[in-house]
Amino acid sequence: MKKLSGVVCVSLMLSVCAWAQRGGEKGQEKGGSAPVKGVGGGHIPAHGPAPSKPQQRAAPQHAAPQHEAPAPASRSFADKKGHPEAPHVHTNDKWVGHDQGPNDARLHMDHPWEHGRFSGGFGPGHVFHLEGGGPSRFWFGGFYFSVAPFEIAYCDGWLWNSDQIVIYEDPDHPGWYLAYNARLGTYVHVEYLGNG
Repeated sequence: MKKLSGVVCVSLMLSVCAWAQRGGEKGQEKGGSAPVKGVGGGHIPAHGPAPSKPQQRAAPQHAAPQHEAPAPASRSFADKKGHPEAPHVHTNDKWVGHDQGPNDARLHMDHPWEHGRFSGGFGPGHVFHLEGGGPSRFWFGGFYFSVAPFEIAYCDGWLWNSDQIVIYEDPDHPGWYLAYNARLGTYVHVEYLGNG
């Protein structure tokens, strides 16, 4: 009888732990840090966004100094129910939010690649783990980057010491790269700050 009571107690304890873990995961989904259907979840896009169409190209307007963060435009990126309110990539590799073209004054750099060009590799064959920092300065593998000041809100929820990211070249904005977070499926414009 004692043996049966011990087995029942252990079973109950394991059941409670499993139930609590599932509840924690559900809470995580509500908090926006778990992937939603069709976005993130470890998916890595096969390619970066396509360049803007030639007829959309025009000379960029004069931009505010890079250290000033202009107020974000009121724009919604949540193209489907439950999708993030940030630029993101669907699991079918559709880039949502990278349609502003080369005319976005916020993305104009007077001195593109001022700190050199990133040489660590681009696209799905080069997955990096964030090693520390935050939006204003983060790093991996001895390479340092900074998130565009006007896009810092879009990387809320990134784990700066562990998330997997992939770097893509921005086809429309010289000097900028796109840092894609594989866990969340979101991306932001980043400037390369140099290495080690």
